[in-house]
Amino acid sequence: MSDYRRVCIPGAKYFFTVSLADRSSDLLVREVAHLRAAFAVTQRERPFWCDAFVVLPDHLHAVWTLPPGDADYSTRWGAIKARFNMRVREAMRRPGFSPAPAPEHLPVVTSGRYAGLKPGLRADRREAPVWQRRFWEHTIRDEQDYRNHMAYCWRNPVKHGLVERPTDWPYSSIHRDIRAGRVDPEWSGAVTEGPFGEP
Repeated sequence: MSDYRRVCIPGAKYFFTVSLADRSSDLLVREVAHLRAAFAVTQRERPFWCDAFVVLPDHLHAVWTLPPGDADYSTRWGAIKARFNMRVREAMRRPGFSPAPAPEHLPVVTSGRYAGLKPGLRADRREAPVWQRRFWEHTIRDEQDYRNHMAYCWRNPVKHGLVERPTDWPYSSIHRDIRAGRVDPEWSGAVTEGPFGEP
């Protein structure tokens, strides 16, 4: 079995898909405040520009621009995931010192290298998977590729049947870009202009 190798180009733009272990969960939108907090702390600690971001119930998509000389998006995603897990776990704790009840069901990985396993889980320590172990990344090649992935982020809630228009979904960076005047409030399709150069 071959090891997965990621393309890491300092200062590049990347598109990401990050998913929960339980693809039937709505944890990300239910606990979106914890996700935002984890994201903000990580971004302050290890700066990067978030070109686009959309949070759906069980997965999210993002386009990031890393600083010149920096290609370490994996550490950033690891920190965001860990901080989110910690915040959600703390929110689920019962008053006092007693921990949250042990999970009744530990999902099994259904495909890929770890199929059939519950990787890294120790039920006796009340561990449960929140995120899929890996995430998917794509290095943005050019202006058109950038525009396509920006549009993909914003249109994703429509694709999944959650809303009729991209602007109807509350957990999307499209609202930030409309306020900043980078996107028409009636946007419904292609990105015609994009800050492919400097963020």
